[in-house]
Amino acid sequence: MTSRTDSELVELANTALYEAMERGDAMALSRMWLDDDVSCVHPGWPVLRGRSEVLRSYALIMANTEYIQFFLTDVEVSVLGDTALVTCTENILSGGPAEEEGTLGPLVGQLVVATNVFRRSQDGWKVWSHHGSPVLAESDDADGPGGGPDDGIGGSPAGLGD
Repeated sequence: MTSRTDSELVELANTALYEAMERGDAMALSRMWLDDDVSCVHPGWPVLRGRSEVLRSYALIMANTEYIQFFLTDVEVSVLGDTALVTCTENILSGGPAEEEGTLGPLVGQLVVATNVFRRSQDGWKVWSHHGSPVLAESDDADGPGGGPDDGIGGSPAGLGD
């Protein structure tokens, strides 16, 4: 049997975090986080500190999201001792409640760049901090992130207000 590297184990833990969100599995999500000082920044939210506040935020998101799916791209894992850093792009497809029974609610796509910090614990790699930031939409004449010079300050977050 081949043992996995720390980088592989961290990437598996990162994937499990997003899979728990997709399933709406609050218990699995809870097991993914450290028991001590943790922090979380969801796109557009203030910094949340402490395990109970962070887990409550995920419960609120899951309770108010009918459907969510993450397609992770640009995943980079860096491990230094007992700390690991994962950066990735969350390509999110989510939907709200349907207006009529038996139909699908509206689906919205969004891009978020995320940084997930893990620490090694006795039970494996656990999330210490999550930070998600929306990717600004690019216009047709984009000169880079946020669009061209006629876009004002830089456009709106992808999928928000479009």
